[in-house]
Amino acid sequence: MAEKNVTVTDACAARVSKILAGEPDNNALRISVEGGGCSGFSYKFDLVPSREEDDIVIEKNGATVLIDSLSMVYMAGSEIDFVDDLIGQSFQIRNPNAVANCGCGTSFSI
Repeated sequence: MAEKNVTVTDACAARVSKILAGEPDNNALRISVEGGGCSGFSYKFDLVPSREEDDIVIEKNGATVLIDSLSMVYMAGSEIDFVDDLIGQSFQIRNPNAVANCGCGTSFSI
């Protein structure tokens, strides 16, 4: 299945690889969209050992990111990044479908 134009930055791929190097039982980062959060939807990040049948698989620089097909409906066109700045370290998703975001960057509305 196509990636639906979701991109993973080099910084994100490097961080996923670094995290998974210390996780022998897991081999991918799963990103999903769930109902809830202060803006209506929220992103969930999990380390997982295997893929599901409906997963969209994004591989970059040896790192694997999985997004289930239902979550992809909300994430199409997004860029997944890892940011390390004065505020802290976090995965961030720049989602062109979101019309509002919360201050923490993990919740959004469409």
